[in-house]
Amino acid sequence: MQMNKKEIWRLVFVLFLGQLVSFSLAVTSFIASYIAYLGIDTPLTQSFCTYLALSLVYGSIFLCRRSKLVVPWYWYLALGFVDVQGNYLVVKAYQFSSITSVTLLDCWTIPWVMILTWFAIKTRYSLWQFVGAAICVIGLALVLLSDSKSSSGDGNKPLLGDALVIAGTFFYAMSNVGEEFCVKRKNLFEVLTMLGVFGALVSVCEISIVERKTLESIQWSPSVIALYVGYGAAGLSFYTLLPFILKMSGSALFNLSLLTSDLWAVVIRICIYHEQVSWLYYLAYSVVAIGLIIYSFNDTGSAAETTIDDEETANLQEPLSPENAVTYVS
Repeated sequence: MQMNKKEIWRLVFVLFLGQLVSFSLAVTSFIASYIAYLGIDTPLTQSFCTYLALSLVYGSIFLCRRSKLVVPWYWYLALGFVDVQGNYLVVKAYQFSSITSVTLLDCWTIPWVMILTWFAIKTRYSLWQFVGAAICVIGLALVLLSDSKSSSGDGNKPLLGDALVIAGTFFYAMSNVGEEFCVKRKNLFEVLTMLGVFGALVSVCEISIVERKTLESIQWSPSVIALYVGYGAAGLSFYTLLPFILKMSGSALFNLSLLTSDLWAVVIRICIYHEQVSWLYYLAYSVVAIGLIIYSFNDTGSAAETTIDDEETANLQEPLSPENAVTYVS
């Protein structure tokens, strides 16, 4: 089907947004790995910076609009909880594994999303989508193979780091499914505000239990503070652009866009840390890229098919209840 000029510019704009998301993810990965490189282990505090930024920026807009919640607060509490756990496990992994492994293994989110949506909201996938996901898993297995053969004199535990990433992607998958569902309810400012508020609250509770002593032992300096501020700013950019891409294009272009963040990770590892990258990483990247392309281009669902019509959404006055959740998702 031939595309008109408006559709072409819209596609270019979505691709541009996708690359901004990819770059934001690469920046957060670099800062997280560098903080771990300095010997600072505060994954919850780093995530708190992002949630705080979301709360301040979008909370102000949401309050000025005096909008009412479309989705009940307890749904956002659950969303904030699983998102915090995903961020904690993935950022924690930088203490044990390389930035290359972490950014490649976060592609595990796709198989988890397929499993969750299959059972939770009865989404059905084509044979080629399963083939694409299987190829991704094969590529990720090559990362595990490479890490199992790596020998580091710094006491690193790459396989433990890989396990943390895989566990973190399961929480990411739950968060992504929940966030996409909320985004399709139209009010993006509400989603970003509530995710920031409840993510910050959950983070503070867990920080008081897990990281309080670590924070007291840190020798704070302008450079260290700048790292945390930079992480929060990059996270704010990532969370800001994510729902717009989900709403405009769905998961296909989003997944393809994030591939470039893996390439950035390889560049960072070589140029910043002056580390040698195993040939298995390049092979794994190629295999994962092929798998994601097959999966994405056989994505039978589209944003246009799954997004609630704007007029229908505007007429929704009652907040969402668990009883009618499946109706709106499907």
